[in-house]
Amino acid sequence: MATIFSKIISGDIPAYVVAEDQDFLAFLDINPNAKGHTLCIPKLEIDKITDMDESLYLRLMAFSRRVALALEKAVSCKRIGFSVIGLEVPHVHVHLIPLNSMANATFQNKVALQEKEFTEIANKIKAEFI
Repeated sequence: MATIFSKIISGDIPAYVVAEDQDFLAFLDINPNAKGHTLCIPKLEIDKITDMDESLYLRLMAFSRRVALALEKAVSCKRIGFSVIGLEVPHVHVHLIPLNSMANATFQNKVALQEKEFTEIANKIKAEFI
């Protein structure tokens, strides 16, 4: 059964896409810890990060780093946190979270954003992605 992320990749579910290449997709988390919280995923549906072959894993990390550099320019924060948890959706995903305090990394406090804010943030990140 296709995951929600596979449905985003196929276009069956809309997303605020910020970056994409042949193998990976990055989009804003719709239930963010902080403004700009982004998910980076492989287009291949793989359950756990340890199930990835080393080459794909390294390419995902390189892609995530590039997205994080763009995110850091687009959103005011002290740094970008990387987190791989993988319990909510059985599809590998790297969380890129703009951090100003440890509270941003706990997944306990969420930020509510309007559609306009999501669109503005996505466009800023896209503009910085190289």
